[in-house]
Amino acid sequence: MTVSSRLPTSSPSNLEAQMMGPETPLLAAIERLDQVRRKLILVVDEERRLVGSVSDGDIRRGLMRRLTMDAPLSAVMNANPVSLKSGVSDKDAVRALSDRGVGLAPLVDGKGRVIGLYPDVLGVAAPRDNLVVLMAGGRGARLFPLTQNCPKPMLKVAGRPLLQTIIERLQAQGFRRFRLAVNYLAEMIEDHFGDGSSLGVEIEYLREDHPRGTAGALSLLTETTDQPMLVMNGDLLTRMSFGELIDFHVEHQARATLCVREHAFQSPHGVVETDGPRVTSLTEKPTFRWLANAGVYCLSPEVLARVPAEGMYDMPDLLNALNADGETVGAYPIHEYWLDIGRPPDFESAQAEFTAIFDPAE
Repeated sequence: MTVSSRLPTSSPSNLEAQMMGPETPLLAAIERLDQVRRKLILVVDEERRLVGSVSDGDIRRGLMRRLTMDAPLSAVMNANPVSLKSGVSDKDAVRALSDRGVGLAPLVDGKGRVIGLYPDVLGVAAPRDNLVVLMAGGRGARLFPLTQNCPKPMLKVAGRPLLQTIIERLQAQGFRRFRLAVNYLAEMIEDHFGDGSSLGVEIEYLREDHPRGTAGALSLLTETTDQPMLVMNGDLLTRMSFGELIDFHVEHQARATLCVREHAFQSPHGVVETDGPRVTSLTEKPTFRWLANAGVYCLSPEVLARVPAEGMYDMPDLLNALNADGETVGAYPIHEYWLDIGRPPDFESAQAEFTAIFDPAE
């Protein structure tokens, strides 16, 4: 069977959503990628001729080069993307995608104009055998009194526990093996999730007999694995693709990869720099930008040996130790929706934004 005998692969409206011009700002492309099911932007000219493609990874690499959100897509696009010509056989199409290590490609006509996407149906997420460790043992003191009789990950957002939403979103992306680090009011978490069978996943518990910090519970893992693992705080809402984080980690041969989120603050005052009594510069209300720890990590299994068996041990301790020894610690920028529910205003934001941000069908 040839591709042309089953295509166009996308309805015109869906296909239009995948296409943007080369001068489109990065911010608009990020918003579009968050809306469409197929995570690929096709960069086209005025005649819909293919001039490049932009994946989620292309955008993240651009952000790590500190490109601004108004930079054009042409600054990050792959100018030599995989494409398939109408009439190509299924066998040749599969080989072309396999040779370039991609799962999605535009179909073009004889003049190079985009007429579809291959394949038409991407199907459910491929299973991921990677272990997922969710840190759910903290007291949530900043959310008191909400957490007086309820562990923070069990606070309900949109009618169900925050931790359940996290697990369900990971499950939808192919993850099945979960370990929950628990301490404060652990029985409430264990009673709710049990062994995970009700959610179609496998859940076991890392029971802390004393608070261990954001990484200490990793010493309680008993199984061996040769796959990178996800570690995530149990109080986050995000639309990020966790599989892409793992792929990024492997691609860059990192020992650990830290998800980062750009934050900005505009000073309400002019900032003055001096050298003794002499003014050397004066900047009117500058904006300060920095990368913040987003509380999501990918770790290679060999780093677990560094986690002590007792006492407090936080993730920055582990990452700094790796850096000090010259190991690669990667930074993975999150541009998708992300919210750390640490304070009452954050909890209120989660309640207000959930329905608009998260599709109930996902």
